[in-house]
Amino acid sequence: MDPHGSSVLSKAPDLLELTEENVQSALHQLYYDPDMEHKNMAQKWLSQAQSSPQAWQFCWSLLSPDKPPEVQFFGASTIHSKISRHWADLPTDQHQTLRMQLLSHISHFSTGPKMVLTRLCVALSSLSLHTIPLSWPQAVAEMVRFFLPEEPGAGHQSGAGGEVEEVGAGMNTYAHCLALLELLTVLPEEFQSSRLPPGPRAQLKEALAGEWAVVCPLLRQLLQKQEAPSQVKERCLRCLSSWVGLDVPLQGDSERLLQDCFTTLSDPELFDTAVETIVSAVSQPDCRRYPAALVNLLPLVLGLHDRLKAAGMEGNKETSHGICRIAVALGETHSRTLLEQVHHWQDFLSLVNMILFCTGIPGHYPVNETTSSLTLTFWYTLQDDILSFEKEKQAVYLQVYRPVYFQLVDVLLQKSHFPSDQEYTSWSLDDKELFRIYRVDISDTLMYVFEILGAELLSKLYDRLGRLLMDSERAAEWQDIEALLFGFQSIAETIDVNYSDVIPGLIALIPRISISNIQLADTVMYTIGSLAEWLADHPVMLGSVVPMVLQGLVKAELSVSSVSTLRRICRECRHDIAPYAHDIMTVSQDVLVKEIHQSSQCMWLMQGLGYLMSAQPVDEILGSLTSLISPHMQTLDTLAHQEPSPSTKLSIVHFLGMLSSLFSTLDIRAQDPESDGTVRAQARINPVVTVLEQVFTLIQTILSKWLRDSEVVEAVCALFERSVKTLVCDFAPMVQKLSEMLGQIYTAFPQASALDLTCQMVRIFAGDKDTFSPIKCFIELVTSTTLSIFKEGPSEHPDIVQSFMQLHAEVLKRKPDVYQSDHIDVKSLFYCGILGLKFQETPTAKSACLFFTELIPHGSDILPIAQVLQRDGKLLIRTILEAVGGQSPRCLTEHFSQVLFCLNRHCPALLSQWLKEGLHIPGFPSAKVSEEQKNKFHQQLLREQTNKRRVLEIVNEFSLCCRGLQDTTDCSSDY
Repeated sequence: MDPHGSSVLSKAPDLLELTEENVQSALHQLYYDPDMEHKNMAQKWLSQAQSSPQAWQFCWSLLSPDKPPEVQFFGASTIHSKISRHWADLPTDQHQTLRMQLLSHISHFSTGPKMVLTRLCVALSSLSLHTIPLSWPQAVAEMVRFFLPEEPGAGHQSGAGGEVEEVGAGMNTYAHCLALLELLTVLPEEFQSSRLPPGPRAQLKEALAGEWAVVCPLLRQLLQKQEAPSQVKERCLRCLSSWVGLDVPLQGDSERLLQDCFTTLSDPELFDTAVETIVSAVSQPDCRRYPAALVNLLPLVLGLHDRLKAAGMEGNKETSHGICRIAVALGETHSRTLLEQVHHWQDFLSLVNMILFCTGIPGHYPVNETTSSLTLTFWYTLQDDILSFEKEKQAVYLQVYRPVYFQLVDVLLQKSHFPSDQEYTSWSLDDKELFRIYRVDISDTLMYVFEILGAELLSKLYDRLGRLLMDSERAAEWQDIEALLFGFQSIAETIDVNYSDVIPGLIALIPRISISNIQLADTVMYTIGSLAEWLADHPVMLGSVVPMVLQGLVKAELSVSSVSTLRRICRECRHDIAPYAHDIMTVSQDVLVKEIHQSSQCMWLMQGLGYLMSAQPVDEILGSLTSLISPHMQTLDTLAHQEPSPSTKLSIVHFLGMLSSLFSTLDIRAQDPESDGTVRAQARINPVVTVLEQVFTLIQTILSKWLRDSEVVEAVCALFERSVKTLVCDFAPMVQKLSEMLGQIYTAFPQASALDLTCQMVRIFAGDKDTFSPIKCFIELVTSTTLSIFKEGPSEHPDIVQSFMQLHAEVLKRKPDVYQSDHIDVKSLFYCGILGLKFQETPTAKSACLFFTELIPHGSDILPIAQVLQRDGKLLIRTILEAVGGQSPRCLTEHFSQVLFCLNRHCPALLSQWLKEGLHIPGFPSAKVSEEQKNKFHQQLLREQTNKRRVLEIVNEFSLCCRGLQDTTDCSSDY
């Protein structure tokens, strides 16, 4: 080996001989050479060395005691690699020799290095999976006998036990015991990570589970030995965790072994591992087949309650967390099973109360405790299980557990309390965010619990809030008030509370709340917002809350909550909010001019004002609209004449976004009873159109300076796209101007946003011949412009290709006669679609597939489309086969299958011919599929003209075969 780490592979690495010395040199280069290129070269060569036939020989010499640990580790890894990947290369008569070699080396490395020992154990485990149960039927028993030999005249188990008596007496025996436990631990893990077909996998799992009869008594003996070192007991616990994944039966010795694990919880060195083992064991769904064993575990878990309480009071987070995990694992996984054990209902109720203590464990999450969050899913599970029983049983369970759930609500509200202002200020931003998420989880739980507690829950919350606010002798802590409002909001957010008789009282109480704290003020705002639908049905109560919302609106620290609440009220109550409209408009205009809120909140506020104005008399809207936007238009006009700069651009995009948000919700069509939402019944100009016409020149001025800036162009297009969606046919007066402006934008600097806007106009105006005429002209212009992009190379513009394909798919769907025109080159368009299919970006290829699924059906009624399909359809098939065969991501297979399905429905004869020609090419679309598989794919596909799901299955399975991701025999049988 080169002591200086110079590259031994720098010259012709493929010619380097596979010898022990060269392997060592390559490993030295991999670990110690500072040159990354040399490291990568060494890595590649070593991977090839592991796959070579010579690896069966040189791997053993790398395990010599005089070799460095990294060389020994590579030798052990090579043995595992050969066994797991090249087992078929090893003659059967060498299996026994290989097994004994591995056992011998594991024994030798029992004292370390640990990484080499573990890798050798994994290798022997892999060998075991190949030979159990046929050629090595008692593998585990033989392993135990090898490492813990029987005493003369003793049976196997007592022999093992005899050796355990001597653990610690001699280093070799102690090390052998640990090596055996390591081997027994990795054996099930290797099985879990193995890739086996379902049938053989089930057989092997059953055979391995049978070996548990040898493992279980050994683990029990080791755990019960007082003098056994903690390291041995820890390995026993990890070994049990590994084996329970094989669904070993929780009865007899297995049950007693799990009970033994509880005794190890008293050892601080073993506590964490014991928790993991117990949780792993009781979390196995298969355990529900042994209800008696689960019932027997209840007293052991309940016996930890006093220790849990002490840990909670002392702030011992590790202990309380571990015990909580055990209680929750048992309760959550086996809730229904334990509920059904009616003779032990008191024990299960005690477990539920133990979990309730965990939910309310002292301390603020996440600073002082992190345990309470573990329990929330349990309460969902228990509630679902109770409500899943028939009515008679359900009534009995509800009588027992409804009081527990009322206690749970109290606990959750207490846990949702904010700390004192001083303490909260000291929290890190991460802790504050974790607390916010925790409160969201509590909110979801409260909402869910409402299903079991019903209106009585709201009544209790209302009574408590009323007592707090009406008690003049004692000033309530703001946290108490905030928590109760938080509870109301959590429920009202998703539950229909219209029937509740306490909501009017709640609305009346809210103005009594002194909003002196930001968190309390936020919750007041959100609570009002959650009741917006109720307010729409009870508009007389709006006067109690709208002034509070407007007070919050002027405070920057309440920006998100106040703006979102006002938007919800304007949306839900717009037909009854007229008495407050003037105040809302005045305060909103003021905060917008003063720039109190961030950009996103300004957008929300404009949406709310759009809802508000939608309900105004039509002849008043234009005045309100002009009054609202005039200051912003003046600012925008000033910005439009300034020289381009980053700050100017940011402001322009912001103001255009505000207009977009406003126009996205300002919809007056609902006021016209004769309108069907598509065709206008009255020939009047929509106020929004009037404003758009007024600002059109200003927008053109902006574009004259920012035409090549994608963000500004996107903002302009978003403004008109949202307006089109809201106005629908009322937008017709703007179509001519807008189409001309889009033509100027797109020919100067093609942008996907212009295509998306055009797509929206096609959806709305395809049925209006006169209005569609300028749109048609723009489509012809945009098509010729985009074709030039394709000729230059479209790979740098996946967004344009995506939007272009979507646009033509929409035109084909709604206005296919456009393609009768001589101004659109259908042949070139077809080739653009072919290029689109080859994109690796999923949205782009997907839109190209959509284009073809809309194009193909018109092969029968539009001559240019029929001609291009006849002439170039086989190119389409070849491209799809290449994609399915491995050229495109697998997630696109569904979309390619839809194109094939469409071809099969509309031109099956041509499809058959094209498939035959394409699949006949040797090695196409993949060298990994045989001619027989291709023929069967062909036949299966042609038989499916009505079942789209079946076509997807056929294409997906063929794609897996082409990629070598499915067993060859399976592919043949399926096809």
